[in-house]
Amino acid sequence: MARLLSAVPCDKMGKGEPGKPRGKMSSYAYFVQTCREEHKKKHPEASVNFAEFSKKCSERWKTMSPKEKARFEEMAKADKARFDREMKNYVPPKGKRKTKDPNAPKRPPSAFFVFCSEHRPKVKADHPGLGIGEIAKRLGEMWGLLTPETKSPYEKKAAKLKEKYEKDVAAYRGKGKAAPSKAAPEEDDDEEDEEEEDDDDEDDDE
Repeated sequence: MARLLSAVPCDKMGKGEPGKPRGKMSSYAYFVQTCREEHKKKHPEASVNFAEFSKKCSERWKTMSPKEKARFEEMAKADKARFDREMKNYVPPKGKRKTKDPNAPKRPPSAFFVFCSEHRPKVKADHPGLGIGEIAKRLGEMWGLLTPETKSPYEKKAAKLKEKYEKDVAAYRGKGKAAPSKAAPEEDDDEEDEEEEDDDDEDDDE
C-alpha cells in the first residue's frame, strides 16, 4: 500500500511550499501509474477497489522479468535526474521556522515518555539487535498493556514535571531568560523523534 501511494504525484502530497520540485518516483510507482491508466482505458466507468488493485499490482510486479521492469526503471532514472537538476536550483523559503532559544525551559515528558526513560535500557539489554524504531514500537506495546493503576505512577511523575515546567516558563518569560529545565529525562534526538509518534498514538488510546 505504501508503495502504491508513492505513485500519486508528489506535488499533490505535502502542499505548502510553492515552487518546490515534485518528488521523484520509483520504478514501481511508474508501473502502478501505468496500470491505473490501462485500467481506466479498459474500464472507464468502473470504480477501483484500492486495496485489491494494490495487491494485484504488487503480485504482478513480483513476477515480472528484469527486461519487463527495465522500461519503468528507465523512467525512474530519468525522473531522478530531473529531480536532482531541479533541486539544485531550488531555494527553500526563509523565515518559516522560529529559532529555538537554548535557554528556554525544555518541554516536560508525558507519562509515556517517563515510562520509556525507565524501561528503554531493559528493552535494549533484552533485545540488543533491535533498532530505534523497533524499540519505540516495543515500548508502545508495553505501555498499551498497562492498566490505569499501573500507569498512575508515571502519570503522577509527569504531572509533577509539568508543574515544574510551568513554573520555569513563568520565570523565563518574566526575566527574559532562565536556566534550562532539567525536568525532562535526557533523550537521544533521533530516539525522541521516533517516540514522539508513538506518544501521540498512545495518548489517543487513553
